[in-house]
Amino acid sequence: MIGDIVTVTVDRPLGSYHPKYKDMYYPINYGYIEGIIAPDGEEQDAYILGVDKPVERFTGKIIAIVHRYDDVEEKWVVCPEDVSFGKEEIMELIRFQEQYYQSEIIM
Repeated sequence: MIGDIVTVTVDRPLGSYHPKYKDMYYPINYGYIEGIIAPDGEEQDAYILGVDKPVERFTGKIIAIVHRYDDVEEKWVVCPEDVSFGKEEIMELIRFQEQYYQSEIIM
């Protein structure tokens, strides 16, 4: 799936807060890919990197998978087709949420 083009529906745009955890700020756009069901029974979640404004939908390429050792689901990392990030850059940008899990970036 890495390298595939997907469309992410954004339900937590850049600058918003988590609906349950009111102190969790989203410094990036975050959403889900319609029609792809993740192991948690919900649609596949995705972080969007390389987009510096809030968006409602975004089409880009999957550049990495965030594998969580202590959770049933993985997160996909999506960015514009002409942009790339290294593992350390990705982890720094998603640390706001991944700090609560033991995870690795697969590229």
